[in-house]
Amino acid sequence: MPKIAFIGAGSIEFTKNLLGDILSFPELADATISLHDIDPGRLETSESVARRTNQALSASASIEAHLDRRRGLDGADYVINMIQVGGHAATLIDFEIPKRYGLRQTIADTLGIGGIFRGLRTIPVMLDIASDMAQVCPGAWLLNYTNPMAILCWAVYEGSPIQNVVGLCHSVQHTTRQLAAYVGVPYEEVSFLAAGVNHQAFILEFVRAGHDLYPLLDEAIERDPELARKVRVEIYRRFGFFPTESSEHAAEYVPWFMRHDEAVERFRVPIDEYVHRSEGNLAEYDRVRGALNRGERFEIERSLEYASLIIRSMETGMEQVIYGNVRNAGEIENLPTNCCIEIPCLVDGAGLHKIHIGMLPTQLAALNRTFINVVELTVRAALEESAEHVKRAAFLDPNAAASLTLDDIDLLCDELIVAHEQFLPREMVAKAQLSSLRR
Repeated sequence: MPKIAFIGAGSIEFTKNLLGDILSFPELADATISLHDIDPGRLETSESVARRTNQALSASASIEAHLDRRRGLDGADYVINMIQVGGHAATLIDFEIPKRYGLRQTIADTLGIGGIFRGLRTIPVMLDIASDMAQVCPGAWLLNYTNPMAILCWAVYEGSPIQNVVGLCHSVQHTTRQLAAYVGVPYEEVSFLAAGVNHQAFILEFVRAGHDLYPLLDEAIERDPELARKVRVEIYRRFGFFPTESSEHAAEYVPWFMRHDEAVERFRVPIDEYVHRSEGNLAEYDRVRGALNRGERFEIERSLEYASLIIRSMETGMEQVIYGNVRNAGEIENLPTNCCIEIPCLVDGAGLHKIHIGMLPTQLAALNRTFINVVELTVRAALEESAEHVKRAAFLDPNAAASLTLDDIDLLCDELIVAHEQFLPREMVAKAQLSSLRR
């Protein structure tokens, strides 16, 4: 009977989906579910969701709820992380301050100025979680769902004793289903291979019965001019392989879209998209909490998330291939060793086994390296508590570099460091404050 700890369980919709996935498997129906959140109200709501899901699925899970994180983690076999440090208020800061400098963002949770600062305020908490795990559940697997994915996973495996860490996303699952729909082929008949870095991986192979499906995709794009107005389709046209992340995400990882009014209009780039999503998440929480209080039933449907598949495979030995974000030990030969990559992994009773990819197409590796530069410097900034590395990460960010001068980026970083001071190291904040005073 595994113990599965949910950290940040107050992310209600996500918790509901993952619990539905886990408890729908008979092999996991008697698991111990340990819920932790720092917000008592959200924790209470997540416990209600868990108990309602347990009952709806006729499962026999043991449900626990803990405000104390160490108690929630104690003896866990699997730790599912979905925290959002700073919540909606911090998200608004990440958008509003850069906007005053003329920097456009769409999602701001993975790369760019928003991704850098979300990473900086989340890494210290991730390292605290890892420290607790090392003491109370040292053999547990950390299944991370929080963005910025590559930044956080890299920080954990480099900055803590916890090495059993894998980052989980749904980009590959959703993209391959979308591509199958574009080319009119049943998804069950498609096989594929993807690799790269999270939110900038690529579909390297897309076949049916040994036949390449990319020509059918080209025909679909040719038939539908609206498809050609998607950022990810434009990246596919220029780089030769379809990217796994949505257009609104992909637009801010490169220098060619956000800076230019014509490109924003042509490719329908949704500026400030995540602000609206964040507001929607708050409304959804209120809706779910209200529905629970009224005793209403809610639908439980299996999601495309990998967490339940990983846990079932490790518990039963049933082999399963998933896409995970893991440390590069030569699996992608032309990306830096130790960077965080997204590749297929085989999961079984012995653990998670990375599948060797070899060399990415040269142009894809080159694009990934511009992404990895920002990720690595953000990790270094957090682990070394270096304000200088924060700015260097921002200098090298493609969207920021295309939109702002070096001086503006410098000023922007100082202002954001001070704005997020409650989450950042005191020395880093002090340097930013001093730098501002000297101007």
